[in-house]
Amino acid sequence: MTKEVTQIVKDALREDTGEGDITTSLCGFGKRKAKACIIFKDKGIICGLNVLELVFKSVDKKLIIKPAVKEGAIVKAGKVAVYIEGKARSILTAERTALNFLGHLSGIATQTHRFVNRVKPYKVKIMDTRKTTPNMRWLEKYAVRVGGGHNHRMGLYDQVLIKDNHIKIGLGGIGVSKEDTIKALVTMAKRYAPKGMKVEVEVENLNEFKASLEACLDIIMLDNMSVRDITKAVKIRNAMARRSAPLLEASGGITLKNVRQIARTGVDIISIGSLTHSVRSLDVSLDII
Repeated sequence: MTKEVTQIVKDALREDTGEGDITTSLCGFGKRKAKACIIFKDKGIICGLNVLELVFKSVDKKLIIKPAVKEGAIVKAGKVAVYIEGKARSILTAERTALNFLGHLSGIATQTHRFVNRVKPYKVKIMDTRKTTPNMRWLEKYAVRVGGGHNHRMGLYDQVLIKDNHIKIGLGGIGVSKEDTIKALVTMAKRYAPKGMKVEVEVENLNEFKASLEACLDIIMLDNMSVRDITKAVKIRNAMARRSAPLLEASGGITLKNVRQIARTGVDIISIGSLTHSVRSLDVSLDII
C-alpha cells in the first residue's frame, strides 16, 4: 500500500471513530472473539480488498482476514467475499469504514466494466477524469483500472490539458480569434512543458479542431461534439501522416446508451466523468457468524 492510501484509511477511521467506538466500548465485550463474513448483495466487480484489510489491520493487527475471491473478480449477489476472525470489538469498530471503501470502489470498477464491455471489439480506451471525490482520487482511479479502464492524467501536474477556460482567458490577449488562441497556447505549452510530457487541447467544433491540428500536439479532446462531427474529425486525422497525427478523445455526455456509437467513429479515447463522480456503490454487508 502506498503512503497516500495509508493516510486515506487513517483519516477515514479517525472521521468515524473520533475518540473511540463508544457503543462497542460500553457493551462489555472485552476480549471476546468473533467470526464474520462480508457478503455482496449486488452482482459486480470486487475492488478494494487490500484497502479493506488495511482498515481492519489498522484497528487491530491481530485480526485474521481471509478473502474468498480475488480482486477484480465478478461476484454474484449473495456471495461471501471475505471472512474475518478476531476480537469482536475490533471487527465492529472497523466494519463501516471498511464496507464504505469496498462498496464504493467496487461500484466504480463495476460501472467501468460495463462501459468497457459496451465498446468491444473497438480499439478504444475508456478513461476516467479528474471528477473524483476529494482525497480519494488515487483509490478511485485504481478502481477504474480494476474495472478494465484506463487513467487520464492524475492531476494538474502530470499532463498539459488546455481547456475552454484557458482559451477564453487567452482570447484577445495572445490570439485575436479562438482558433488563433488555441494555436498560440499549444505552441507555448509545447515549448515550455517538461520533456516527454503530453500536451492536449479541448475543442468544441470542427473549426477549432482543424486549428489545433496545425499545432501538432499529442491529443485533441472533442468536447460534446456530435457523432457526425466526431466521425469527420477522425477521417481528417486519419488522412494525416501517422507521425504527426494526434490521438483523438471524445468527452462529454457519454452514457452506456451512446458509448458504442461513439466508439464506432474510430476515436482512440473516451473519457467519462460519471465513472467516479456519480457512480452507485455496491451493497455489501458484514454479518457475524
